[in-house]
Amino acid sequence: MFYRLKKDTYVRNYDGIGYITSTGIFNDSVVNGTGAVLLSLLNRQPQSLDELVNKAEKIFDSANHMIIYKDAKEFYDNLVENGFVLKGKNEDELNANDIGFTYNTVLPKTIQDDFTPSIQRADTSTQEFLEKYFKDKPHLTSFQIELTSRCNERCIHCYIPHKYKLYNISDELYYSTLEQLSEMNILSVCLSGGEPMMHPHFKEFLKAAKKYDFYVTLLSNLTLLDDETVQIMKEGNVSSVQVSLYSMVPEHHDAITQLKGSFYKTRDVILKLIENDIPCHVSCPTMKANKNDFTDVLAWCNEHKIRAQTDYIMMAEYNHETENLANRLSVDEAGEVIKSIMTGDIDYQKNVLKNDFLTNMNMAQFNPERRLCGVGISTCCMVANGNVYPCPGWQEMVLGNLNEIPLQEIWDNGEKIKWLRSLKMKDLGGGECCKCDKAAFCAPCMVQNANESPTGNPLEINRHFCAVAAKNKQIVLDWRKAKLKELGHK
Repeated sequence: MFYRLKKDTYVRNYDGIGYITSTGIFNDSVVNGTGAVLLSLLNRQPQSLDELVNKAEKIFDSANHMIIYKDAKEFYDNLVENGFVLKGKNEDELNANDIGFTYNTVLPKTIQDDFTPSIQRADTSTQEFLEKYFKDKPHLTSFQIELTSRCNERCIHCYIPHKYKLYNISDELYYSTLEQLSEMNILSVCLSGGEPMMHPHFKEFLKAAKKYDFYVTLLSNLTLLDDETVQIMKEGNVSSVQVSLYSMVPEHHDAITQLKGSFYKTRDVILKLIENDIPCHVSCPTMKANKNDFTDVLAWCNEHKIRAQTDYIMMAEYNHETENLANRLSVDEAGEVIKSIMTGDIDYQKNVLKNDFLTNMNMAQFNPERRLCGVGISTCCMVANGNVYPCPGWQEMVLGNLNEIPLQEIWDNGEKIKWLRSLKMKDLGGGECCKCDKAAFCAPCMVQNANESPTGNPLEINRHFCAVAAKNKQIVLDWRKAKLKELGHK
């Protein structure tokens, strides 16, 4: 029998920890010790069990052959059973079984395991796991590359000032970045913009990213996608395409993008991705222009088995201009969105009604010594001119430039990234957040603070988000009290 990785399965070894993830089954696993070694021997070429055991014996030179053989067979068969690895008599059988992601079997809704009702996201994402594992020893695993800052839409809520959407990444910088990411054992590469398809070499760039066996994701409005690009995505096994869909009312969607006809273009291409079994993730940021529309978007996505989420949080532009915030929901409007989410999310309701909900809520107070943020732990971004920054939206916080400094040097020794990693909850607002009773409903974010602060101070508390957290808590507790009364509980 032969074994090989499925086309949508990716393996990395991080400091002796073996990590395997599948974009087709939305699952991942971690192994250490012997398992990490056995995992590292798998690749995309068929190998017999004897071949794999022989390789393992060269590493475990003092181990008994039969013990290695037994352990290896059990280990690989378990990976097969869990959907990560293929097993077959020959290459043809392996290929026939390598189906990968399909909308015929995917479940669109997943559950969130905290107290913030933001709806429909994975239980624990790859990045959430890696951030926890690498909290004391940062290791870059995911990197976002802005191919171009140019965009054919002018979204009214965008945190990137439209006057700066002018630049394309150079071919030299792009390919150099891919080489550096490969040398650093990166798992995931996200291609973004602006609108990435506006880069004249987008298709070549997409093909090149897959040659390094990265887990490739794409952020796009999809209005420029053509049949050739769809074929490249299929052949290159693009892991995920994320797109924003603001309303099922064409005029409302187009009013937000300020591009006439963009609704039909985006919606129709989403349907084309479904037809071609290309994983798609829809984001529906909620603002004044579509505050009554997001439920219809989520319902449409659910009908088509697309993972989707809404978000009622909006941040200012990264140069501290705040004109876009005129479109942000007021605290009361955000409250109405929260109520709608609660009404439609049965799983979240069950969580709120649990006997230990209040205890867990009260225990969620922020530890003063807890790391303030996950930036600089496993993820990073760059823009088209080579500037590296901590996370999407925080483009003013330049950590270095790849035209001047290697990425490894920025990641390991950059003064700004070291400072960001050193920050703790007690540093935010002079420790005020550590005394707050709304911690279970709040996720402090330095980029949101920095962008809205006139001085760009990431440690300055943003009172709008405090008010939204308070509203969130009030709504949840009021709903819980009324529901328990309805059910006959005191």
